[in-house]
Amino acid sequence: MAEEDSGSQRHYRAPCPGCGAPVEFRSAQSAFAVCPYCQSTVARQGEQLARIGKMAELFDDFSPLQLFAAGRIQDKPFTLVGRLQYAYEGGRWTEWIAQLDGGGDDRIGVLSEDNGAFVFSLPYSPQQPLPEAASLRVGVTTAIDGRAFTTASNQEVRLVSAQGELPRLPPLGQPFRVVELRNDQALVLSLEYDSQPPNAWLGREVLLDDLKMSGLRAESGKEDAGRSFSCPNCGSPVTLNLADSKSVTCPQCKSIIDTSSGIGGELKYATQREPVQPLIPLGATGQLQGVPWQVVGFQHRMGQEPGDDERFGWDEYLLYNRKRGFSFLVDAEDGWSMVRPTTGAPTAAPGGQTARYLGRTYRQQYAYEAETTYVLGEFYWQVARGQKTSNRDYADGKGGILSMERSADELTWSHGSKIDASAVAAAFKLDAKKDLFRRTDAAPVSAASGLGCGTIIVIAVVIIFLMIILSTCSSSSGGSGYRSSGGSYGGYSSGGGHK
Repeated sequence: MAEEDSGSQRHYRAPCPGCGAPVEFRSAQSAFAVCPYCQSTVARQGEQLARIGKMAELFDDFSPLQLFAAGRIQDKPFTLVGRLQYAYEGGRWTEWIAQLDGGGDDRIGVLSEDNGAFVFSLPYSPQQPLPEAASLRVGVTTAIDGRAFTTASNQEVRLVSAQGELPRLPPLGQPFRVVELRNDQALVLSLEYDSQPPNAWLGREVLLDDLKMSGLRAESGKEDAGRSFSCPNCGSPVTLNLADSKSVTCPQCKSIIDTSSGIGGELKYATQREPVQPLIPLGATGQLQGVPWQVVGFQHRMGQEPGDDERFGWDEYLLYNRKRGFSFLVDAEDGWSMVRPTTGAPTAAPGGQTARYLGRTYRQQYAYEAETTYVLGEFYWQVARGQKTSNRDYADGKGGILSMERSADELTWSHGSKIDASAVAAAFKLDAKKDLFRRTDAAPVSAASGLGCGTIIVIAVVIIFLMIILSTCSSSSGGSGYRSSGGSYGGYSSGGGHK
């Protein structure tokens, strides 16, 4: 095996035992590599390479990340040297192997997807034995080395493909458990049970801009052809625009198409009726909170509080920025809000009446069951009509909001703040329709300040009269429509930290 010394970094190179092409190891921590020519999986054994199998083809996730992109974390340079692609019941996700250099410290980190954002993690060495995967139930808080973590997801996954250099290699195609735990300090602890003891990684959310990334993959319109396919229901052309999309709707027949397994094989779909027209059109771009966003998805959802026959509805717009990931713009009757899934997990008090996150306390406003009833556009999770979650909405009294959504095997928190309706209309250049954006949070007191006393009395009499009429009808009507609710501030997502 040839060895080169270039500055602080050593390179190891040897011929692939499958095809003879050169296979290079940049990191002393890498024990495996995938030949870029024949996809042979090779293991480094001293000065020799041994072929141990062949890796499946990569699925293109259209991520801005790619091999040999570089950045800085904790003031140390790193280079992306490998990629692992996993599959689980809800779709697929990618982990990038990062080699950290400098000061004689040759460590390995992981830059991974997290609900449309990114988490940078380093190996974690627990002081005490880690719990078994089966004991880590979703929503339950567990102490790990004296710190409280809440289980956010517990999924059976399998490795489906890999690229570049790898410090370890789970058995290809064999299922194992991955558990994501989060805490109120925005930390993510990922436990991978493909070995004993399990591999542990501890990380937190990062922005690609903050990592000062270079060598990112350039955007190219030429890639669009590879993302297009025919709708399995009506045959119309459908184009994927997001990195590793798991669901998309046909622009013609509005069928929901499951793309979680890629677009090369048989595509499952579900038809939709009773269309809902979004107020902000798909594809629209706008500047919100200093960041340019594009509307890539839309869903209408209905909620119902326990013991209440009345249902209420709200809309959620999925927003995308190439380097910021995803956020949600939520349109509920009591106002607009902008939120994104949290990296950590707030700590809820017994009974769930309060929740604490990043040093702030939030009080519960609503608890209800939620259901997705109509979707349009493209989503990074596997969305479907009829998806149900149990939700709790919280507020801190200063405009800050939290939302919790729980399904059978995932727990997702979202965090954000209220946003003025006029700012939303202006951001998407819809000022001509700004009256349509106003909600009940537009204070009636301020609106009434220009009214005379006589006018106010007349309005009060009319309101009382209407209330009497409505009270006589309520016993014969179950009710179905909008009402003032917190809505779901975050939106249903995949929940798992690396998914």
